[in-house]
Amino acid sequence: MSFLLALAVMAGLALLLGAILGFAAIKYKVDEDPLVDKIDAILPQTQCGQCGFPGCKPYATAIANEEAEINKCPPGGEDGIRKLADLLGKDFVPFDDGGGAAEKPRSVAIIREDTCIGCTLCIQACPVDAIVGAAKHLHTVIESECTGCELCLAPCPVDCIDMVAVGENVNNWKWRYPVIQLKQVKAGA
Repeated sequence: MSFLLALAVMAGLALLLGAILGFAAIKYKVDEDPLVDKIDAILPQTQCGQCGFPGCKPYATAIANEEAEINKCPPGGEDGIRKLADLLGKDFVPFDDGGGAAEKPRSVAIIREDTCIGCTLCIQACPVDAIVGAAKHLHTVIESECTGCELCLAPCPVDCIDMVAVGENVNNWKWRYPVIQLKQVKAGA
């Protein structure tokens, strides 16, 4: 009898606490800025830090709060800047290469098998887990997962990682915005 009473008290307490937590979740819900999510969707999700932020979401938040310019992402390139400018209603601003970074073609890491010592430092540095291998064994890169962020290059003690540009093909080709030369416009007027 006391067992059933204890079970009933525990069940009642669980229901009461569940109702309180459910109410608190609805009452104190923090709404995220939908603009941040739209900006984040445009960014390439390389999490490389080349923009000066630790990842794409913090950079998107800074852009939404007007704390950062839209032209700081090397992997996104001019195409990304144009999409961000269209979304935010801003003018296109050329890529900012003042920080030492420059727009780069899409590339992937390739590990040279003959020099890899299996130290696992590149695996630890990869933000998207595109490098697989085990300690003291050959590592390899899953090319479809590699974002080309270059974060694996610095920790490699034997310099066995190369960045190789990915050529355009039917699967990765994107339409580029037309470039209008001011000289041509002035000459035609």
